[in-house]
Amino acid sequence: MNRLDKILSIHSNGIKPAVGKVLISEPFQSDFYFKRSVVLLAEHTEEGSFGLIMNKPLDLPFKDVVKGFPDFDGRVFIGGPVKVNNVYFLHSLGHIIEGSLKIIPGLFWGGDADQIREMILKKQIKPSEIMFFVGYSGWSSQQLETELNRNAWLVSSTNADIIKNVECGNLWSHMLTRLGGKYVHWKNYPIDPLSN
Repeated sequence: MNRLDKILSIHSNGIKPAVGKVLISEPFQSDFYFKRSVVLLAEHTEEGSFGLIMNKPLDLPFKDVVKGFPDFDGRVFIGGPVKVNNVYFLHSLGHIIEGSLKIIPGLFWGGDADQIREMILKKQIKPSEIMFFVGYSGWSSQQLETELNRNAWLVSSTNADIIKNVECGNLWSHMLTRLGGKYVHWKNYPIDPLSN
């Protein structure tokens, strides 16, 4: 095990970043996008990482955010600070939607947007089967590893049930509870450490 691997295993609770893992922000991260966020990694290679924030819903009607699609009672989230004029999607329809990429069992990202648009129009997709994201979270080569070394994130496993069913306002706390140990106490830390 080289030095970087040792650092990652210490700072990521023994789990390394990979497709299908989640990044859980440390409690005092102050960035607008990443404060108390949970980011699902959809890509992780030597060239960099791509993820979507799972617990920052947009309080806007679907039709005002996802242009060019039929009106739909779909969930829309802030995916991250990169390419905020683009919309990305996660879904459970990888067996139907062409070009989908599996992230974890039961959860896929991407695929044929025209096919999704047509399926929404024909009411062949339920709101519970798809999530939309404005922008994404991205890291260049070694950038995520550097942030892990600075203790900005914990890495954890997840599953499709958690991603789809845990109320997004509770997701950060839920993931810390799953990790257990000292991380459970992070839920009780004040958002602003100077406020105590």
